[in-house]
Amino acid sequence: MATTFTNTATLSYNGTSVQSNTAVGAIESVLSVSKNTALQTYRPGDTITYVVSIVNNSDTEVTGLTVTDDLGAYIFNTGTVQPLDFIENSAQYYSAGMLQAAPAVSTADGLVFSDIAVPANDSAQLIYQAQVNEFAPLDTGGMLANTVVVTGTGICDVTATEAITAATEAVLSVVKSVSPVPVTENGELTFTFQLQNTGNTAVTAADNAIVSDTFQPVLSDISVTLDGKTLEKGTGYTYDETTGVFRTADGVITIPAATVTQDAATGVWSVQPGVTTLIVTGTVGPACEITAP
Repeated sequence: MATTFTNTATLSYNGTSVQSNTAVGAIESVLSVSKNTALQTYRPGDTITYVVSIVNNSDTEVTGLTVTDDLGAYIFNTGTVQPLDFIENSAQYYSAGMLQAAPAVSTADGLVFSDIAVPANDSAQLIYQAQVNEFAPLDTGGMLANTVVVTGTGICDVTATEAITAATEAVLSVVKSVSPVPVTENGELTFTFQLQNTGNTAVTAADNAIVSDTFQPVLSDISVTLDGKTLEKGTGYTYDETTGVFRTADGVITIPAATVTQDAATGVWSVQPGVTTLIVTGTVGPACEITAP
């Protein structure tokens, strides 16, 4: 990258002066740097691989460089939090395409690689990994903006930033429980399904989420509720009392997005899952009719 400059001369004579035209020049930076990752989005706990490429535009090798990565640090309250953790021993250092000895690394203040050299008219690469931690924003539109600075003697600092956003998605799980345990023959048995969403996007009717199961033991005369609302057979679900096959209808299941909050004191992000509860209650037959697992 070139930095332009201008210069104007003055000619003085007999108490008067005239100015020259303005000459425009440029100084080409010796180094340039880029920073990239293959990921476009992140999730809690993700491992992100970064590639920092330093290009030397001069005919002389540049040595003794320091590469500092802020690991996405941002100001919170009166301090700074860092949403990425460097993964120890993950760094690889290439010069002119050849793997070199692992660089010296410090994590005392961000992430610092020392004594990096770039061959004349060539490039060097640092490849390393970082893990998303509890300070990474998780709300819709959340972002990790990660910047590196390359410094050295006799050259201008060069910087590069790579920004990725929090994944916008639903993240679902289901927990099934049964009660009572044990149940008496010909008694009433309840299956409860806790449908949880730890993502920042709700599941809507258009997503056609479905709960299906084959009840063992087979239930008869079932009733079904979704968050306390009764579902009708046919429109809300289908069930075969011969096989025990159960299935909710398309578009019936909706699950709210998780509630993501950042602690006002610590800066730590937390997730409170969105929950929908499906309850199926029916009558079991005699114990002798239950097929052993």
